[in-house]
This record gives sequence, structure tokens and C-alpha cells, in this order.
Amino acid sequence: MALNYHQLIDDLINGKINELSVPPADFMAFRDIWQDLPQRTEIVGNAQRNGTIIYHFNVSGNHQ
Repeated sequence: MALNYHQLIDDLINGKINELSVPPADFMAFRDIWQDLPQRTEIVGNAQRNGTIIYHFNVSGNHQ
């Protein structure tokens, strides 16, 4: 079962968490939420060897 990615992404953007780990099984659930965000270009992911992606928020100030 996928986690509450709405809340986790909000926590990432607001600085409550430093990173968000998304396993391969949850990627589509994460992506469905991420693609509609104005800050999506500031949520940067690094793929791991096991398919997990670790995202962090990179503040650029270019979102509306």
C-alpha cells in the first residue's frame, strides 16, 4: 500500500523532513501527485541501485 505522498511531499517542501524515499512499488503513486505540483522542478531525486529514489527539496524560488 502506498504511503500518503500528499502529506510527505508537503512535509518535504515545508522543511519538516529532509528527504523522501520512494520505493519502486510506490513510484506511480508518488508521480501522480508530484506531476501536478508547481514546485516539481525543485523536488530532485537520486536513483539508488535497488530502484528506490531519494528525493530532496532544492529551493530555487522559481515556482508560482
